[in-house]
Amino acid sequence: MLITKEILFGLVLPFLGTTLGASCVFLLKDTLNEGIQRAFTGFAAGVMVAASVWSLLIPAMNQSEHLGKLAFLPAVIGFLLGMLFLLLLDHIIPHLHRCADCPEGPQSKLGRSAMLVLAVTMHNIPEGMATGVVYAGLLSGNGDITLMGALAFSLGIAIQNFPEGAIISLPLRAEGSSRGKAFALGALSGIVEPLGALLMIMLAAYIGPALPYFLSFSAGSMLYVVVEELIPEMSQGKHSNIGTIFFALGFALMMTLDVALG
Repeated sequence: MLITKEILFGLVLPFLGTTLGASCVFLLKDTLNEGIQRAFTGFAAGVMVAASVWSLLIPAMNQSEHLGKLAFLPAVIGFLLGMLFLLLLDHIIPHLHRCADCPEGPQSKLGRSAMLVLAVTMHNIPEGMATGVVYAGLLSGNGDITLMGALAFSLGIAIQNFPEGAIISLPLRAEGSSRGKAFALGALSGIVEPLGALLMIMLAAYIGPALPYFLSFSAGSMLYVVVEELIPEMSQGKHSNIGTIFFALGFALMMTLDVALG
């Protein structure tokens, strides 16, 4: 298995997006306007939905065409298992969503800042897995996944990670953390993405036959985050269409990247 510079760059790119977003704590005020936060969240949700459909679920079904009318089955099974996986994490990991007052998961003595970071970290796990699965498929010689298509997926995730990095670091600063600590925690929330991707790459030799299940598993995990976290956050508070508008822009951008570069 040969990991080229292009593949290594693609694996690290989403983490770079998070890190650049977290660096906004050195440039911006301590808080983001509520409308901007909704726009960022809606944009991230749109990117994740489009990536789940075009980069994960459709390829999973295309690679199962030999099953005939049951070609949907691996995608359905993997999708539901991915949903269940994130549901399990939601119940066993203490975390606090940005707009929530009460933490979720088991009781913990962790501080608010730590639980905010855990929430974003848990959000990033499926993105890292999805990136790794796409590149594992590329390395396994699957003809449906091209290098440019894989890079387009990484780029889309990196773009939506930029506002996520800002959304986590700026509130930490507003709650009293130093700019350096807020930046570090914001950036570290994305470290699970390259780690998860590398794990999938290490399993590349074994993923081949089960690739449709892994692709759809990643899609289910990502869509769980969208439905359970991002959509409620972009719609919270005073009625506004800003989140919906940026959802459409994020969806259109990711769809364009996948089709044009894939």
